[in-house]
Amino acid sequence: MMWINLKRIFKSGFISFCRNAFVSLSSVLIMVVTLFLIGSIIFSSALLKSSLEVIRDKVDVNVYFTTDAQEVDILSFKKQVEAMPEVSKVDYVSREKALENFRVRHQNDQITLQALDELNDNPLGAVLNIKAKDTAEYESIANYLNQQNISRGDSSIIDKINYLQNKDAIDRLNKLISSGEKVGFILAIIFALISILITFNTIRLAIFTAKDEISVMQLVGANYTYIKGPFLVVGILYGLTAGILTLILFYPLTFWLNRYTETFFAGNGIFTYYIHNFGQLFLIIMTSGIAIGAISSFLAVHRYLGK
Repeated sequence: MMWINLKRIFKSGFISFCRNAFVSLSSVLIMVVTLFLIGSIIFSSALLKSSLEVIRDKVDVNVYFTTDAQEVDILSFKKQVEAMPEVSKVDYVSREKALENFRVRHQNDQITLQALDELNDNPLGAVLNIKAKDTAEYESIANYLNQQNISRGDSSIIDKINYLQNKDAIDRLNKLISSGEKVGFILAIIFALISILITFNTIRLAIFTAKDEISVMQLVGANYTYIKGPFLVVGILYGLTAGILTLILFYPLTFWLNRYTETFFAGNGIFTYYIHNFGQLFLIIMTSGIAIGAISSFLAVHRYLGK
């Protein structure tokens, strides 16, 4: 008996949804906007986090030595740094290699190269490029290096440690990601509330249109679940339709944007991200759509049919 009633409720709701398709269009469209915004937040967050990972991967602590530093002292210092548990890798760049790299970077700047040729000696010192096992450990490595530099005093062979500039860049990007996610979340909440309000009014209109039919059902003793059920089904169908349209809309959009985002996601682009994470996106967007439709329908039914 219960199964028969459920079939009737779903059938009645589906018929009502199809019959009032044009009336329901506003609810579906505003839900599409809301779900599109939620999906956009997911893509934007993924892009920003991928950018951060790329930058983090390129970040290291560079120790620049004075030009009069002896190679034996530098290599001894290198062994001390390699012994640190936070350090994963240390690359030594000699003065000669540093000069060669400088010439390659400025090969199109003839004025700089001419000025360099006029010098009697190599003006560049050796460099240690230090990679940490985890980005959170760079600060402790930098603190250790600074302590070593201070303890050596005037006899220090270290000229400069550049960690602070890299740290500022990472911190700014982290703040940008955090702010972007907060703004996106607030916008998603606002549009979700607008969706609920519009769907609420659409369901209320449907209830008003069917008031005579509802009165007859009440007179013959129909169960309140049977009366209210179809309207809840209509709200859920709004969410399902909006979710499907949103996912379909994302397909050509991400395909078009793919070539502009190939530098992210390990060079695969946003369309590849969409395909590989389709299951997760499907679950989030469809669940959000159904939840918005169900909540707005429940509020309308509870407000105008009671119990």
